[in-house]
Amino acid sequence: PFAAKPVLVRGAAASAAVADSVWSSVPQAPADPILGVTEAFKADTSPDKLNLGVGAYRTEEGKPLVLDVVRKVERLLLEEGGNKEYLPIQGDSSFASLSAKLAFGADSPLIKEGRVATVQCLSGTGSLRIGGEYLAKWYPTKVVYIPNPTWGNHKAIFPACGIEDVRLYTYYDPATRGLNYDKMIAELKAADEGAVVLLHACAHNPTGVDPTPEQWDGILAVVKERKLLPYFDSAYQGFASGDLIKDAYAVRLFADAGIEMLLAQSYAKNMGLYGERVGALSLVCGDVDTTKRVLSQLKPVVRRMYSNPPIHGAAIAGRILGDPALFAEWQSELQGMADRILLMRQKLYDELVALGTPGDWTHILKQIGMFSFTGLTKEQVEKMTKKHHVYMTADGRISLAGLQASKCAYLAKAIDDCVRG
Repeated sequence: PFAAKPVLVRGAAASAAVADSVWSSVPQAPADPILGVTEAFKADTSPDKLNLGVGAYRTEEGKPLVLDVVRKVERLLLEEGGNKEYLPIQGDSSFASLSAKLAFGADSPLIKEGRVATVQCLSGTGSLRIGGEYLAKWYPTKVVYIPNPTWGNHKAIFPACGIEDVRLYTYYDPATRGLNYDKMIAELKAADEGAVVLLHACAHNPTGVDPTPEQWDGILAVVKERKLLPYFDSAYQGFASGDLIKDAYAVRLFADAGIEMLLAQSYAKNMGLYGERVGALSLVCGDVDTTKRVLSQLKPVVRRMYSNPPIHGAAIAGRILGDPALFAEWQSELQGMADRILLMRQKLYDELVALGTPGDWTHILKQIGMFSFTGLTKEQVEKMTKKHHVYMTADGRISLAGLQASKCAYLAKAIDDCVRG
């Protein structure tokens, strides 16, 4: 009898209510440049549509893939029971330790001497953000250099942490569709001493262009000379080449040289745990006591942001990393994914050559990882979408992990048509 009756607001009164909202002045945010591609793709009714915008692996049938080893571990976890209690602030300690070993090597002096502070984070983005927040509070030089081009979120994460001075250094050479190594080195030599420099550990996003081992030596020399603090973003270890050790080359090179650094890891691609948001942040320190203090200061950052990380994804990843048989099974499936991406590179290249498409397309074969920077202009990308229903980011990046062999000829013909004008 005391329940309030609903009041219906119609017409002018409803409009006035909307106009009076405290949020009336909030502008419409632009669509995310990557996720917005998927939204446009879903709205397209063409049977020929092809989504090469989002970095997620697809099977030859164009379906999302859950690794067999992941399914196996999920069944094991279900059979074992377990609970849904909170993890510690720093996350699953076993998973964190195994993540550091995966990156630096189980035999690394850093691991043996306890000089790596690692916390479980929310995939790559969350790891980068926790690291950014830590730097904003505890690192004296508030300058971050990021490659041009780079993953779009890099540009946004550091200012969100309060580090406003984010500068670009040259990375890509549009003329060769490869690394502009000389200019990159020259600009890093001119960088502020002690600044943070963000480096892609392997399979550079969006270009797919990586330094050679010799070029990494040169980058290391400049880091030492300018006393720069490397911040590695490792989103594709094992997924780039199929070889976990090869893909960790740069990180281990810097670690072996005694360089203190930050490392953000993600298991979205290499374990297919996209929606589980599994990642880790590691800080390499000079001694054990410093490592303990650093870890103690990472915890309040996590506590303020999300209190503690989720349990399920880390349980899956930790079990795979810690069990030799499951680890071997994962490596096999990882190699299979990498091999299929390499096959897509070769097939697309062969189709373009067969069509006589103007230009040199060997960069498709030289680049590595799930992405290829095609070299298509913004206008050509628009034509690819409007005329051929092929969706990609505006900079011409395509995800070869989302391409099927049966679609290579169609994609090549679309590229050929747009390049010829």
